[in-house]
Amino acid sequence: MDPFDGPGPRQEKLESAATSAGEPCVPWARFSDWLECVCVVTFDLELGQAIELVYPHDVKLTEKEKTSICYLSFPDSYSGCLGDTQFSFRLRQSVGRVSGSWFGEEDKYNRDAPLILQKELAHFYGYVYFRQVKDVSVKRGYFQKSLVLVSRLPYVQLFQSLLQIIAPEYFEKLEPCLEAVCNEIDQWPPPVPGQTLNLPVMGIVMQVRIPSKDDKPGGSPTRQGQKENLLPAPTVLPTIHELDLFKCFQSILIHLQMLWELMLLGEPLVVMAPSPTMSSETVLALVSSISPLKYCCDFRPYFTIHDSEFKEYTTRTQAPPNVILGVTNPFFIKTFQCWPHILRLGELKMSGIYTAYKTFLHKDKALIKRLLKGIQRKRPSEVQSAILRRYLLELTQSFIIPLERYLASLMPLQRSVTPWKTPPQIRPFSQDEFMATLDHAGPQLTSVLKGDWMGLYKRFFRSPNFDGWYRLRHREMTQKVECLHLEAICDADLLSWTKDKSEVEIVDLVLKLREKLMRARKHHLPVKEELHEKLENYIQTVISSLPEDLQTVLHKH
Repeated sequence: MDPFDGPGPRQEKLESAATSAGEPCVPWARFSDWLECVCVVTFDLELGQAIELVYPHDVKLTEKEKTSICYLSFPDSYSGCLGDTQFSFRLRQSVGRVSGSWFGEEDKYNRDAPLILQKELAHFYGYVYFRQVKDVSVKRGYFQKSLVLVSRLPYVQLFQSLLQIIAPEYFEKLEPCLEAVCNEIDQWPPPVPGQTLNLPVMGIVMQVRIPSKDDKPGGSPTRQGQKENLLPAPTVLPTIHELDLFKCFQSILIHLQMLWELMLLGEPLVVMAPSPTMSSETVLALVSSISPLKYCCDFRPYFTIHDSEFKEYTTRTQAPPNVILGVTNPFFIKTFQCWPHILRLGELKMSGIYTAYKTFLHKDKALIKRLLKGIQRKRPSEVQSAILRRYLLELTQSFIIPLERYLASLMPLQRSVTPWKTPPQIRPFSQDEFMATLDHAGPQLTSVLKGDWMGLYKRFFRSPNFDGWYRLRHREMTQKVECLHLEAICDADLLSWTKDKSEVEIVDLVLKLREKLMRARKHHLPVKEELHEKLENYIQTVISSLPEDLQTVLHKH
């Protein structure tokens, strides 16, 4: 669905520029590669929180989405946030908003991006810069306003860095400044995985690298050398999405392994924090702790009692849903007391995790000692974070590698894929069969951690994360078999096969080959373009061997 309606002068300007550049005429096309919109939320004495400004002016947000953005853009009054505060939220899009055609480019981006950085199709992220300062000219005595970037991209570091540049200027100069920023973003190149981009805004050039699914997990991809000498010199952002894990987890290091297991299993968790900054960063850090595995449950970095899902998530008539909620309002202490896992942060006496959960794996004391030694030696936070990130990555990989290895054994043998038969099926996943492989090919090959790995796998099989992982891998394997079948067809001598076949059989072959070709293009199968061309030529050659009347019919269809 085109998220903008009603052409304005900006649209006409863009259309003429796009036409001259030979590009499709879509208003705000480049802007929408990065952001859905920019909102300014203010506090109105009569209305409460209200959207003062949306940019582009003609962006389509439903009333429900606007209300959610209003409430999620202000800290709870209990947080006592004076000065400037930055945090993030995530909200569910209204039903019926998503439409296939508008996501053509997103499909391309999502095919090349790491799973954890794919564009959201059913949720928006909100990145907030909130200012609350004393102001005697205002009735309440305080200036309260939020600048909010709404996007489908989980680029928390990039967008929070962008807000640090534009928000202070906006609060001083207001709308003309915001319009200029949006026009600058509308000139940015699109986020292409694997590329290093220069993004100019307000006299500063941010240089970022967009991660690719081909990057080695945990590796530091080399930056593309910039040929031009940029003036001013770019501000290089080391990451567009990674948080300071050590800062997020420092007060709960002894619970880290338990939290990793809870994330892996998609367990319901409430994070109670004194500020939306702490709640949102902790929730996002927890979700990233099982990377490169995608967290397939819902998560809300900042959640309020005004949220449209409040009743759904606080009902006591059924078990809590698989969701992580970051909250700051003390009201939630009572509301969520029946939830199985509650993480409390900020208050020294009350901090910790409240749960009856018993971990499957034994605690890794060596990691805690190493990090505590780092604190004593005043090791920089980014180094401590790198240690944590590496540890969590290796732990997740130790868990996933045996599953990947078993999954590979379910693929049909390449020699069993022949051109004249339907491709063989992938064998079904058997939990018992997988468990039998763990004695000789389990996590113990790559992890020193002891414990009940089998029990952890059994519980994982019942989680949404296993379902999401398996569906994705099965789809990839099915596509791989399709590719092997296409290659086998292209290597076969089709013309010799047709010599002793009836016209009906030959026409049937042509139709089936065409269907296969169409499917390969529609689903973007990883097949080389020359293979597509070879098959296309085969089809034309086979058609030309038929009588003219049949050729005419087949060329028409």
